[in-house]
Amino acid sequence: MGNCFSCFKVPIPPVTTNQSTSPDYKDETMELRGLCSNTCQQTGPLVPETHINGNRKSLATLSAFNNVGSDNCGSMPNVQNNLRSSRGFYARLPPLGRSGTSSGFNVTVESKQQREPSENKLNILFDQYKDSHEDVILADGIERFCNDLQLSPDEFKVLVLAWKLNAEQMCQFTRQEFVTGLKAMKVDSIHAIQMKLPEIVQELTVNSDLFKDLYRFTFQFGLDVNSGQRILPADMAIVLWKLVFTIREPPLLSRWLKFLECHHVRGIPRDTWNMFLNFAESIGDDLGAYDDAEAWPSLFDDFVEYENDQMNQNISKDDIMKDASMNKI
Repeated sequence: MGNCFSCFKVPIPPVTTNQSTSPDYKDETMELRGLCSNTCQQTGPLVPETHINGNRKSLATLSAFNNVGSDNCGSMPNVQNNLRSSRGFYARLPPLGRSGTSSGFNVTVESKQQREPSENKLNILFDQYKDSHEDVILADGIERFCNDLQLSPDEFKVLVLAWKLNAEQMCQFTRQEFVTGLKAMKVDSIHAIQMKLPEIVQELTVNSDLFKDLYRFTFQFGLDVNSGQRILPADMAIVLWKLVFTIREPPLLSRWLKFLECHHVRGIPRDTWNMFLNFAESIGDDLGAYDDAEAWPSLFDDFVEYENDQMNQNISKDDIMKDASMNKI
């Protein structure tokens, strides 16, 4: 574009009969006078100009713009070009070549591109931990993966990661689970995973629907899929209950797990696992809101009965101790 500013020329103001009272003309006259004084200081007096019609007009006679007549076909004097190209005028024009909207759009596009995980990087990351004979990450690879994440394999965040990868069974990640899951998490590096997991854990603490989804996933995750297992062994269920309730732990959890251990329960069906979350959320710590007429699993009936017996025994022991102390007195 060079120094051509023809696209920014200002239209010639209309000629009026009384320009001396117009503030716009006064402003332009003041700018013209300022330009004249600066020019005179730098180059000395101006030489009078000779126009086409032979009239001699000095710059001083152009202080007002009402001298435009038919002798020069209504064109503005040449000094107008000097005025239009002055630095003060063009300083008010927006910069060329870039606009705030276009640059902001570019930044937004670049940031979205940066957030998009690379499937190639995810496959390379998977290859670092996969088994040498199978295209799957097995126990050894998961242990190395957890070490790089600075996590213990039995940590709650590892369960959360398996949930986000939608892993079909414990102690293994297939390539599809690994790549698809991490891509959905919008991460493609060890550091990015480390930064993302705490965000997911925080969301689970406040979002009951998300936690419910994690809770139900945990049952399936604990099953031995290869053997067709459909009931979770009680010892595995106890471990997984402790793990999944690392957050949002119900008040009666410890008593429930103690009950399972004392009564040597062999296995936990899926319905019992799923309904325990509702049971723990709806029944108070003292079990006073429990109604055995509702369709709870029979194991819950046994638990409440056991807890009530324990409570009655404790009350009886307290009464015996009080009676004994009163007799001594």
